[in-house]
Amino acid sequence: MNDLSFTVPLLVWAAVTVGIGVMLAVDLIAHRDNHVIGFREAAIWSSVWIAIGLGFGVVLLLWQGADVSSTYYAGYLIEKALSIDNVFVFALVFSFFAVPDAYQHKVLFWGVIGALAFRLVFIFIGAELLQVFFWTAYLFGAFLIWTGWKMAFSNDEEVHPDHNPVVRLVKRIIPTDPKFHDANFFIRMNGRKVATLLFVVLVAIEATDLIFAVDSVAAVLAITTNTFLVWTANAFAVLGLRSLYFCLAGLLRRFQYLHYGLAVLLAFAGIKLILSETPVGKLPIPLTLGVIAGTIAVSITWSLIATRNPPAKADNQPTGTEARTTCDSDKTGHAPHASATTRGTHGKKPS
Repeated sequence: MNDLSFTVPLLVWAAVTVGIGVMLAVDLIAHRDNHVIGFREAAIWSSVWIAIGLGFGVVLLLWQGADVSSTYYAGYLIEKALSIDNVFVFALVFSFFAVPDAYQHKVLFWGVIGALAFRLVFIFIGAELLQVFFWTAYLFGAFLIWTGWKMAFSNDEEVHPDHNPVVRLVKRIIPTDPKFHDANFFIRMNGRKVATLLFVVLVAIEATDLIFAVDSVAAVLAITTNTFLVWTANAFAVLGLRSLYFCLAGLLRRFQYLHYGLAVLLAFAGIKLILSETPVGKLPIPLTLGVIAGTIAVSITWSLIATRNPPAKADNQPTGTEARTTCDSDKTGHAPHASATTRGTHGKKPS
């Protein structure tokens, strides 16, 4: 697979990694009191993370030129768009387990660290496979097309976070108390260390994001196999995921057609990856950027217009995205049932 190739000194890799670590530390310190994050605070932080992500593209422009910078922006934009789908899963998990608002940021913070680790591993494995075995482009491409199809046409499948095999395994291996104990993941009970319900929520977030990482990385690898560009595009998009959640959590019901746009993006990435190993070759980056930006704009605009004046519905009868991100909870805060549309489960029940 022909691709952008430029030397990235170890010092640059180290500087970027340290910079990401510093930004995570700043975010942790800023929210160490576990307070409820409002829309204004989330919007400010989201603006900061987006500015950092876009600013890194300017650094690449000055360092390596327009081709490298535009490739990074294409990867960053598609990852940012796909990260919105993560928000649907976060809303589902938090609603299902009735997680108090004040504890959600802590779960997302450690969830993002896990997401970065997963992506870093998949990036190097995926890029190496694409470079050494050309036919893996067809496999990854077919996987992305299939994922897009499942996202578009499997929106009525039910997802139960506590049925996730990883969550069930943790409950069997680690003694767990089915309650929240402030923002603690572990407590001491009767002389032994046990996990709290908040730790189970973290495992649920990490387990679903493990699958998110596969198709997210594959989608960016369809744009470039340069590991530095794929890593930075993923990292800077994921860093703002927590703030994005708190910004969009109250608006999710308005995005009922967004999953169609994300499905198109995944399918487009798959086709692009397959074409890269044919006489057609890699599609131009300007075309890729145009398709990504246009698809996101159309799906969001379509959603906002369609839900501008929603018809009156009977109580407890949510529809569309609202049905995918809410669950009926009893007065004790437990959620007996939830359903969602997510690429993280590819439309299947995680039983």
